Amino acid sequence: MKFIGLLWLACCLPAWADHYSPITVWQTVPFIKGQDLCQFQDAYGSTAQENHKNLSQQLIHLLNAGADPAQLVDLLNALDRNTQLNRERATAGKGMDVLLEGSLKASLDAQYTKLQPRNRNITFFNPAPIYALARDLRDEKRQGYLDAGMLGKLNAMAWGTYSYAPTCKGDLLVTLHIQVTSGRTYNYQARGRPDQVMLAISSQLFAEFQHTQFPSKVKMGNRTLELIGAPGVPISHTSSAAAAERTCRSIQARLPTAEEYEFVSNLGDWNQGVRTVGRVWALANHMVLAPDLPNPSPIRPESEVRANELYYYCVR
Repeated sequence: MKFIGLLWLACCLPAWADHYSPITVWQTVPFIKGQDLCQFQDAYGSTAQENHKNLSQQLIHLLNAGADPAQLVDLLNALDRNTQLNRERATAGKGMDVLLEGSLKASLDAQYTKLQPRNRNITFFNPAPIYALARDLRDEKRQGYLDAGMLGKLNAMAWGTYSYAPTCKGDLLVTLHIQVTSGRTYNYQARGRPDQVMLAISSQLFAEFQHTQFPSKVKMGNRTLELIGAPGVPISHTSSAAAAERTCRSIQARLPTAEEYEFVSNLGDWNQGVRTVGRVWALANHMVLAPDLPNPSPIRPESEVRANELYYYCVR
């Protein structure tokens, strides 16, 4: 029933969002518990022969420790029951989904605080009034009610799953799914400890929605520069500047000038820019831009720079 409710909410969202638009997500992110892979590993991770071998080793260890042979089976059963009881206690209750939701939002906010992009493309929004939130918090409930009248300011839904990892060492396997109103979904997965796993997922989410899109336009002085990318990919590489120049001409575009490369690099990867540091970039007329070789100039003839690959994108 919970999953049907999520599908209903996704269908009722306004139909104006797409991948290139900022997304506004309902602040409640349900996480559904999946198969316990730790228990699955216990049951099916070893062959019968391996299980018999492990049991024999346990029996020998107990005998060497001075255990009464008549009580060996009872001791092994007691150890198994204790392990199972500890796992049941650790996984009892409904707190894990709340932890994952809170950790996701906190980790994502930390990314925005650290990297400070000009525009925030992912926002969690609570359309319900403050008193409704206060009531739910007082009753120690998650806010789950959301009618169609509250959906006008939302254009995406997020939900996830979590399972206990087969390592049986406290790790979780977590997935996150986001659906925008066009019907397109974005899916992420990570494994780690409960207090850390959402950092990996939030990093994937941030990179997905904040990285520079191609094609796009940036304002450069009094003119607009359109970032076209390369055929089939945003940024490509080739063996020569002449080949890159021909490729851009084939799509009615051109290579950036050194000044344009520098300007777009200064925007940064999260503000519709492309950083140039660490790579050699193709310029027109058999020239290259080598930001890591500033002296006497980063603009050099291609023959002076020993680079196996020259990177480029096309502009108009």
